[in-house]
Amino acid sequence: MPLPSHLPPRTLTTIAEVEIPIPDPDRLVHLQFRRFAGCPVCALHLRSFVHRHDEIVATGIREVVVFHSHAAELRKYSAEFPLDFVADPTRALYREFGVEYGPRALLDPRAWPAIIRSVWAELRASRRPGYHAPPRSAEGGRLGLPADFLIAPDGRVLASKHGRHADDQWSVDELLRSAQVTGTPPQVGRG
Repeated sequence: MPLPSHLPPRTLTTIAEVEIPIPDPDRLVHLQFRRFAGCPVCALHLRSFVHRHDEIVATGIREVVVFHSHAAELRKYSAEFPLDFVADPTRALYREFGVEYGPRALLDPRAWPAIIRSVWAELRASRRPGYHAPPRSAEGGRLGLPADFLIAPDGRVLASKHGRHADDQWSVDELLRSAQVTGTPPQVGRG
């Protein structure tokens, strides 16, 4: 089922019980679909967004990250991220947005460098107090594929990407370029 060019208004509830309007009437929304709570590849990717969070906000973008895990499981891994996390254990949003899963998530050789980097990052992180190791049995499975959507305040889907493997998603630079191409002005002072 193809994604409509305009999304109907809805409200998503974060794992912190904050309601987020999609579309957001005041700024762009980068709706990210990641894999399972504790996914090392996802954590590595999201850290790159945390490092440039001020720049993303200054561009007028709100980050909303969806995982196919329950909120309680997701809370274990999200404390270090100043992003809005949404739990979707039934994959209702994944189906609506056409986000897939399959063995190519991990079997595609293009994902392997990120898998290796994420393992090293997890080994380094394991020395920090409060560290939670990735789950042995991932809730919803390990074969999810990432996807990215840039949504305008009027509900238009300005850009999107459906990943072909576990590390096939927008970088911060790709997100910022997509936002610049749309010509949507940043909303200063919002975060």
